[in-house]
Amino acid sequence: MTQIIQALDQISGPYKAVFCDLWGVLHNGREVFPAAVAALQKFRRKGGRVVLLTNAPRPYPGVYEHLDGLGAPRDCYDLVVTSGDASQAAVAAGLYGIRIHHVGPERDHLFFDDHDGTPLPVTRVPMDQADSIICTGLWDDQTETPEDYRHLIADGINRGLTMLCANPDLEVDRGSQRIYCGGAIGAAYTAAGGETHYYGKPHSPIYEMSRALLSQRFSLDVTNDDILAIGDGILTDVPGAMGEGIDCLFVAGGLGAAAIGIKDGQPDADGLKRYFDTAQTTSRYSIGYLK
Repeated sequence: MTQIIQALDQISGPYKAVFCDLWGVLHNGREVFPAAVAALQKFRRKGGRVVLLTNAPRPYPGVYEHLDGLGAPRDCYDLVVTSGDASQAAVAAGLYGIRIHHVGPERDHLFFDDHDGTPLPVTRVPMDQADSIICTGLWDDQTETPEDYRHLIADGINRGLTMLCANPDLEVDRGSQRIYCGGAIGAAYTAAGGETHYYGKPHSPIYEMSRALLSQRFSLDVTNDDILAIGDGILTDVPGAMGEGIDCLFVAGGLGAAAIGIKDGQPDADGLKRYFDTAQTTSRYSIGYLK
């Protein structure tokens, strides 16, 4: 049975680190949630480490800039680890060839530069010259849906190209607007018979990278019992934590808010149970909004 809690510090005592989602938990793409910031700051003041674990397809420097622009204070986190970081490592290792067809907006061209600005050893090319496809998102997530990519998907599959999806999220809320993410294209590619690879949540590489960075930068070697995952993604955050064997605090007021029902800032217990049952999953804890 999922325990519904009132605040993070009610359960945070046993944990040395939290792996905290961004969209829907710390911000909505347009504004930061002050109560969430305060909760993470309090956890850090007590000696905990906060890793912001996001399926953003860009490497971490771009996420730092985005957070700064939203007004998120840097003392509410220690590290940012992105799906883009984990995906970049695979590309740099040569797993997807050197000729890449990129699907995604111009802002995601940052994916093709390393953290110090050094270009990855690949060239962006048209589909008919490509070794593989890298999808970081939709070209225009304000107006497009996966259906707009039907012909591109068919072309890639006919050419036998593997797709690396650098953002496994299907959707996020940007302010009050729900938009499609790269994961929706990756899912459509798989559904049509193509091969799609992922490195962000709920898949292991992003968790492995996070643990390694905690060890390298803070000499903090954590076990599964030392980590609390926080997120609102029933298809990403929750199964990712479950697959890693770590506890999860599910934020019901994010993507699932309408389906679950939020009253006085907290999830409806029956609605929460139905939501988990439908997804055939569960979480150790839940809260309406991170605070």
